[in-house]
Amino acid sequence: MKENILVDLSMQFSINIVKLCESIKGHYSIINQLERSSTSIGANIREANYAHSKADFIAKLQISLKECFESEYWLELMYKSDIIDETSALQLIHDCGVITKVLISSIKTAKANQ
Repeated sequence: MKENILVDLSMQFSINIVKLCESIKGHYSIINQLERSSTSIGANIREANYAHSKADFIAKLQISLKECFESEYWLELMYKSDIIDETSALQLIHDCGVITKVLISSIKTAKANQ
C-alpha cells in the first residue's frame, strides 16, 4: 500500500519541481541537478515495484531516499541563493520530507520482512 502512496507522492513532487524549474531563468546547472534528482525519486520507486528480489526492491528504495536528500540540498541552495522564494522552497522541502519518511518506513518494513 505504501508503494502506491510513494508513486503518487513522487509523481506530484516531480511535476511540481518541473513546473518550478520551467519558471526559472538561468542557473541551468543547478536546475538540471534538481530536475535529475527529484525525478529520479519516482523513477526508482517505480523500478522497485518491478524488482527481481527483495534485496533489489530495498536497493531501489534506498536510491530513491538518497535522491530525496539530494533534492532537499538543491532546494535549500536555491532558496539561500535567492533563486526561489521561501514559500516555494518550504513547501517543496516539506513534500520531499514526507516522501523521505514514507521511504524510510517502507525500507524498514521491507528489511524486517526479508
